[in-house]
Amino acid sequence: MSPLNKKNLTKPEGRAAQKVVAKFKELFNEKPLLVRSPGRINLIGEHTDYNEGFVLPAAVDRAIYFAAAPSAAGTCSLCAPDLGQSHEFDLKNLAKSDKGWPNYLMGVVDQLQKAGCRLGGFNCVFGGDIPIGSGMSSSAAIEAGLAFVLNKIFDLGLDPLRLVKLAQKAENEFVGVRCGIMDQFINIFGRPKSVLRLDCRSLEYRYFPFEREDLRIVLCDTLVKRELASSEYNIRRRQCETGAKLLSKYDPSVKSLRDVSLPMLRVHRNEFDPIVYRRCDYVVRENLRVEEACADLEKNDFAAFGQRMNASHDGLRDDYEVSCRELDVLVEAAHSVKGVLGARMMGAGFGGCTINLVEEQAVESLKEKVGRAYQNQFGKRPRFYISSLRSGTAIIEN
Repeated sequence: MSPLNKKNLTKPEGRAAQKVVAKFKELFNEKPLLVRSPGRINLIGEHTDYNEGFVLPAAVDRAIYFAAAPSAAGTCSLCAPDLGQSHEFDLKNLAKSDKGWPNYLMGVVDQLQKAGCRLGGFNCVFGGDIPIGSGMSSSAAIEAGLAFVLNKIFDLGLDPLRLVKLAQKAENEFVGVRCGIMDQFINIFGRPKSVLRLDCRSLEYRYFPFEREDLRIVLCDTLVKRELASSEYNIRRRQCETGAKLLSKYDPSVKSLRDVSLPMLRVHRNEFDPIVYRRCDYVVRENLRVEEACADLEKNDFAAFGQRMNASHDGLRDDYEVSCRELDVLVEAAHSVKGVLGARMMGAGFGGCTINLVEEQAVESLKEKVGRAYQNQFGKRPRFYISSLRSGTAIIEN
């Protein structure tokens, strides 16, 4: 079923949705279109996306909500009540804002206009409960969510994949972040009780069931801002490109690390800078782990799936070197809790969250033991977010 199908209509979803609707009616005195745009998690497949590999994300219950309607005026009005801020702009003059957040929205408008879509002025209020900086990709929820909204209110007729690509380009070009396509893709294509294996080269995808009722996905937030993530991300990207280029001398079919096997990598190990080799070794192994993890899900073998998560963290810590002490303490403490099947860092690294696969009866024990270990090490408690897997962006009733 297409993510744009009206069968995706659901009932209103709590305070965040009600808050944006109430604010919209207060400001504009009319009933808006209401859209839910989810955050995401990534179960396994980290730093593989820009190497044209495989990822295994899912859309979650935390979301950004949009209340929007066309405006008779030629200007566009944005309101972010969670921030206590607003922003207005003209469709003919998309100047970047020093506030930061309007750029994610104006970038979408910019891409739609570049694609030849005819937009009018519009009013939009948005807000939600995705924790900023947690690694659940509030930015993609804002971008893909607004693309979905404008597609609806101006009847643009864009298909879901076009919306995904436009939202990604908005971040790449207007915001200036060279993100991969995973976050925007799962935002639009998410499905309840399912994870999605995405081929980041071909964009072919397949859903896998994630339905064991006694399991919970728990995120543990280090509360550490990922200040090194952007600069180190670019370094890792160059190192991976260097490795792929070296191997392409021996096999012209190698365009990225996606095309590299472990035997191929090992044959040429002595020609690599040792650090570049470790980066490449991690990526090749992580792609294999995604495939193996999907096979685990088909067998409903969550214990094996959790072991893949553990191995992923080991590689991210030791070979890709994008973890940090705070993340490692959370993972180590989680391993001491009976009922935790797997734990690893999630996202770019150097802060953010760990993702934990936990039996329901062990959730409180995880929070207590992990919280105590973190408090002892760093003098503060981590935040915990329990996530369930939900649908991608959709209209909801109001």
